[in-house]
Amino acid sequence: MEPLGTGIGWRPEIADAVAGLPGVDWVEVVAENVCPGHLPEPLLRLRARGVTVVPHGVSLGLGGADRPDADRLAALAERAEALGSPLVTEHIAFVRAGGPLTASPRLEAGHLLPVPRTRDALDVLCENVRVAQDALPVPLAVENIAALFSWPGEEMTEGQFLYDLADRTGVRLLIDVANLHTNHVNRGEDPAEALAELPLEALAYVHVAGGFQRDGVWHDSHAHPVPRPVLDILTDLASRVRPPGVLLERDENFPAPAELERELTAIGEAVAKGRAQAAPDGLRKRPAAPSAPDGSRQRLTPPSSPDGSRQRLALRQTALLSALVAGTPAPEGFDRARLRVQSRALAGKRADVVAKVAPELPRILGGGYRPAFLAYAHAHPMTGGYRRDALDFAGSLLDAGRPQEARARRELRQWWRERSGPAPRPARLGRRLLGRRSAV
Repeated sequence: MEPLGTGIGWRPEIADAVAGLPGVDWVEVVAENVCPGHLPEPLLRLRARGVTVVPHGVSLGLGGADRPDADRLAALAERAEALGSPLVTEHIAFVRAGGPLTASPRLEAGHLLPVPRTRDALDVLCENVRVAQDALPVPLAVENIAALFSWPGEEMTEGQFLYDLADRTGVRLLIDVANLHTNHVNRGEDPAEALAELPLEALAYVHVAGGFQRDGVWHDSHAHPVPRPVLDILTDLASRVRPPGVLLERDENFPAPAELERELTAIGEAVAKGRAQAAPDGLRKRPAAPSAPDGSRQRLTPPSSPDGSRQRLALRQTALLSALVAGTPAPEGFDRARLRVQSRALAGKRADVVAKVAPELPRILGGGYRPAFLAYAHAHPMTGGYRRDALDFAGSLLDAGRPQEARARRELRQWWRERSGPAPRPARLGRRLLGRRSAV
């Protein structure tokens, strides 16, 4: 694959700014936010100029206990072909749990959650990656994610986990240096040690993003300027390997085009500084992997039974996600304070995304939208997508005779009718139906 160069995450809110930024060689789009048959006109114009477009998936859940969903894989493949992309990317994360493997209700996180660095999780991830590779028309690269908490009983470092993943599957890696910084603050992991263990020859490209620190926890917001520590990690990476591509991510609080240009310049300077520090052969050597007595390459984690691994992983992930979104007790060994932070973050993100997919709701409810949604989320775990979540939230308000203001209630009822049915449900019947659906 040809080097990508300098890129930026394409979002509709900054489409005009991206079109005018100098030195942008490629863009990345959230795969789930584009429709192959109706690509946004600004994106089509970029492609016509020769700008490479890479789809970046967020909902596949390759780190989950289930095998990848065939429909989601087909959709990702369709977007890669429609965009003429040289590769597609996803995350090493789980986003849902429950279901047949645990004989429990399906739960959706609505966000990326870390997988335990264990042999079971690695075996499942390797098989899921191979399934995805077989279904996609172009190479796959997977991204390390940020985490607010650690799993108890982990058996590998992040570098060892990714080394073995790349060795066993041949998958390429998307390294997010902002996530390495997040894990340094939140989990005490040294970014330099992680980079020293990573198989950097498998690097596809690099993400750079901003965040903020609150109460001793770093939040990977993608809504703040890139901080100096993240740029320093990028410099360290560039001193070890020449990155095929580096991309600036920004998802919220979009700054003026001049500020985006300054951030791209700072990223370029960080990479150039790293290249000036590079070893003469251009690739700083990492420690050799363990070898067998006969001198052959020895895997860090011999694979075990995929089915047994899936069952054990499913039970652990379901227990954790249930604690985060359904209020069940935290599994043994987790930092309960960190899980509370993660639970609040998931509910807040859920409120933000519902407000995006259904912008009429915050307009109708005004300042009462967010507290009303957070109260709803506390009692109603997400079991479907965000659009279903928006409808269920509106239905629950109507069942309770809310909003109190008659005009707003009429407007909300009309919005609900247009999207979900011919008439609102009577309050008692609606509550009964909601209870049955929750039980199922």
